[in-house]
Amino acid sequence: MIKLKHVNRSFKNGDKVNHILKDINLEIHKGEFIAIMGPSGSGKSTLINIIGFIDRGYQGDYLFNGKNYQKSSDNQLAEIRNHVVGFVFQNFKLIQNNTILENVSIPLVYAGIGSQERKKRVLDTLHDVGLYDKENLVPNKLSGGQQQRVAIARSIVNNPDFIIADEPTGALDSKTSEDIMELFTKLNKTHHTTMIMVTHDREVAEQADRIIHILDGRIQEEEVVR
Repeated sequence: MIKLKHVNRSFKNGDKVNHILKDINLEIHKGEFIAIMGPSGSGKSTLINIIGFIDRGYQGDYLFNGKNYQKSSDNQLAEIRNHVVGFVFQNFKLIQNNTILENVSIPLVYAGIGSQERKKRVLDTLHDVGLYDKENLVPNKLSGGQQQRVAIARSIVNNPDFIIADEPTGALDSKTSEDIMELFTKLNKTHHTTMIMVTHDREVAEQADRIIHILDGRIQEEEVVR
């Protein structure tokens, strides 16, 4: 489904060129659960920005379902992101003045889904993540774990091809982290949602099928976990 071939990414800072990703070769199959590990500055964020169709200033080939989108317009890429990728962030990125229903509806609004169908899909998705009775609350009325569940609901409500989760348990205590990882595993196994997760936590990474270790912009090792 996802194939990166000899991908390099550099950023220019004045006269200096910082080579962030160096000859990345990576394949991710449909339904896989992948964890990406590496220290700060290793290139993890740059890699997921490329995979998530945010950054196209790379050299090499990134193919999604056999197609290269590097030359697509900004509007085309925005549409692809909305239909293909679900994003989950460490700090949730919820709109605090909007209800849970409104927050989770956002990808469906962009997709042009009508209000009745939107509401049905959002309520079904909130039920899937264990928040079926919270739709009229605002985010600050929920715990951190519940807010992350809202973010996960938002990421899956449009049935994306894959989810990118960037340190999804980083702001949570250990018990809540376990609950969120159980939810990710359930989504992966029951809905066959492809998961790509960045984490510093070895215990969290071991919930994945495979761990990709990155250091200084290079893939050092691909470790099969299960």
